[in-house]
Amino acid sequence: MPTWKEPDMAMVRVPPTEVAVGCDPFTGRPRTVRMGAQIMPVARIERVRDESAAYPAALGPRTIFDVRTAGQMLRVAFQHRSRRWVVEGLDVEPEVLTLAA
Repeated sequence: MPTWKEPDMAMVRVPPTEVAVGCDPFTGRPRTVRMGAQIMPVARIERVRDESAAYPAALGPRTIFDVRTAGQMLRVAFQHRSRRWVVEGLDVEPEVLTLAA
């Protein structure tokens, strides 16, 4: 029976913060995330959640991506109604925290 390892990270919810996201023109997948002056290339897309059919009425339909960049994981959401990208959660990898200390 395969064993499943609990991830070492826990996503921390943050107030939605608008960011600029560069996407692949053919697939629409995020390729870079820019927060302020910092540009982070997306190393891997961990998870995608499409909330086109069932979504919070106040926010409208959205697509949520959990993406891994160098040193952190971000939860970015594309809000279809307002056509903007926001960061809803983040997690810094433990080795980055030990280097910063």
